[in-house]
Amino acid sequence: MDFLQIAILPIALLLFAVFAFQKWSALILGPLLSLLVAAVAGLPLLETMLGPYMQTAAEYIKNFFLVFFVGSVFGSIMEETGAARSLAHCMTSITKGKYVAPLIMTVTGILTYGGISGFVIFFAMYPVALHMFKEANLSRRLIPAAISAGCWTWSMSGPGTPAIQNVIAMRFLGTTSMADPIGGGITTILQFVLIFAYLEWQGRNYQSRGFAFVEDEHVQKYTSSLREGKKLPNPFISFIPSLLILVLFNVFSVKVEAAVVAGILAAIVLLSPYGGGYKEWISILNNGAANSAPAILNTAIVVGFAGVVRQTAGFSQLIDGLKGLNMPPLVFVAVTVAVAAGAAGSASGGMSVAFAALKDTYLALGVPLPWVHRISVIAAGTLDTLPHQGAQITLLNICHQTHREAYWPIFVTQLAIPIVALVVLIGYHAIVL
Repeated sequence: MDFLQIAILPIALLLFAVFAFQKWSALILGPLLSLLVAAVAGLPLLETMLGPYMQTAAEYIKNFFLVFFVGSVFGSIMEETGAARSLAHCMTSITKGKYVAPLIMTVTGILTYGGISGFVIFFAMYPVALHMFKEANLSRRLIPAAISAGCWTWSMSGPGTPAIQNVIAMRFLGTTSMADPIGGGITTILQFVLIFAYLEWQGRNYQSRGFAFVEDEHVQKYTSSLREGKKLPNPFISFIPSLLILVLFNVFSVKVEAAVVAGILAAIVLLSPYGGGYKEWISILNNGAANSAPAILNTAIVVGFAGVVRQTAGFSQLIDGLKGLNMPPLVFVAVTVAVAAGAAGSASGGMSVAFAALKDTYLALGVPLPWVHRISVIAAGTLDTLPHQGAQITLLNICHQTHREAYWPIFVTQLAIPIVALVVLIGYHAIVL
């Protein structure tokens, strides 16, 4: 086994984290570190960049561009018509201005558990979060963690969730979406409570340290329409387009892109008096469409890096090495899936790699497959949250935050707390085994 072939993978991830914290763009880091990995792995540089790198990035754009596009347009309508602010006012009135970040996490998680794509939620929830944080004078650096924790923790790994990670485990293991309902229920509640408490504590901690809401050029541009004295739409009317998307996608199994288009049309009809005249509506739609392009490009560029990693001998050696690990069965599942997800920079991508390589090993472990199912789903949502994760970079760009500003709360809520949940779940099964 060539040590350097394997060592270059964590080294590249470490370099990505270091440079990202120094505010290097993902558009530079993706290709640059892909070249480094290819060079150390002995892959032909030009062929690798034009082949696996671009193919992986292009495949990502092909699969998700419409989701980004319609999600961004929907988010623009919700923002510019004042619907997002109306919903924010309604929610803050219920909690009396308290628990802002945990409330964003909770609503996001409910939408995710309902089947709405995380990429759509990013665009739809950010305007709501922005206004709620502004009213509470809470630092914007907590917004990415509040939104992403709702998408990628308890709502992604809980029993019955329609998340792709749950589906992958079902297809490989022949289990159901409700696999390990008691153990999964315990970890779902545990993650929710810990994340809720942490977000509230971190928000107060920021305030005590003088980190307040900063209204920079981005915020001023984003909320410029709100200072024109326009009347806000009724919050119940504002919620109807989102509810329509939720019902179409979950109850009637309409594809998410079509469901969001229906939500856009409903929003235009219901919120037309609040968007202005014909020219103003053209501007709203144009802005939403334009915002989708840099969001998906930044993500695809990093996803291309994962495509290069999968071509290296080191990645194959890493997967082969995982097969030979000698540890308790459920710990073995957790470690192998987590490491694969970290190397791939994707929970779903890492699960697919781990199950493709280790399915027979998992089946022969001698433990109930529903336990393997639930542990693998939670484990996939741990090391995938390292700084090179493409979806994370997308959200940071949407929120106009950097890794230096916003990554620590993401790390705690989506890596540290899920690991705690894994330990608890494995311990629970060790007791009942």
